[in-house]
Amino acid sequence: MAQFYTEYNAIANLKPLVREISWSKHIVIFKQCKDNLERQFYIQATKKFGWTKNVLIHQIEGKSYEKYLLNQTNFEQTLPENIKHQAILAVKDEYSFDFLNLGVEHSESQLETALVNNIRAFLLEMNFQFAFIGNQFRLQIDDKEYFIDLLLYHRQLQCLVAIELKIGEFMPEYKGKMEFYLSALNDKVKLPNENDAIGIIICKEKKRTIVEYSLKTSNMPIGVATYKTGANLPENYKFLLPDSETIVKKLSDCFGDYRNNGESNETKFNFNEIIK
Repeated sequence: MAQFYTEYNAIANLKPLVREISWSKHIVIFKQCKDNLERQFYIQATKKFGWTKNVLIHQIEGKSYEKYLLNQTNFEQTLPENIKHQAILAVKDEYSFDFLNLGVEHSESQLETALVNNIRAFLLEMNFQFAFIGNQFRLQIDDKEYFIDLLLYHRQLQCLVAIELKIGEFMPEYKGKMEFYLSALNDKVKLPNENDAIGIIICKEKKRTIVEYSLKTSNMPIGVATYKTGANLPENYKFLLPDSETIVKKLSDCFGDYRNNGESNETKFNFNEIIK
């Protein structure tokens, strides 16, 4: 507790967050995360999403901080202000499917089947706000049938989420197919009270520049991610993280600004009380 006080007391962005989550969750973050912005992310995410202690541990071990900061979407340009920041938090840059019993060589069908057979673990990795609607979801367009690999629903965003699985590298033409699916979902499946559907293309590999150029020309909300069947994070992730000012802005956009001269607007208190 003395070390917790020493490290947190001087950090303006952490002081207002001390009472936001339980002590046991603070200890998990305090022990496993040494960067103050990373600690801020997990405190605010735990508060916002209601993570249990075990879910929090899973998120830290899965490097969710890095994966959310580096995700590639066009949501800033394609979604309305009231949901775009929440949507950004709904997509990771990379998903860890280490719970699947798949060999190095596998087909898209095998990947899809394995995810459906392990649906609880899959939804936990996606984010607990996702609900499963179905796989090979059928769309009838004129006299032709089309099938979406996985169709989910995001409770907070109140929208359908189409997922396409690719076992190879991301190709620009995948974006066009996803745009077609999203248009059809909005016209034929979306309910009047729901927001427009979003799409996530999950590939084995991607080149970030190609993804960036592909999404730049789309007016449909799409994210592109990769997946691994092991739990290790790519070594180059730490070199891709933005500078601290950019991270602070991203956290402020997604979670709201808790800073007010080192105090929360909602909860002002003497930090020394935490020791007493």
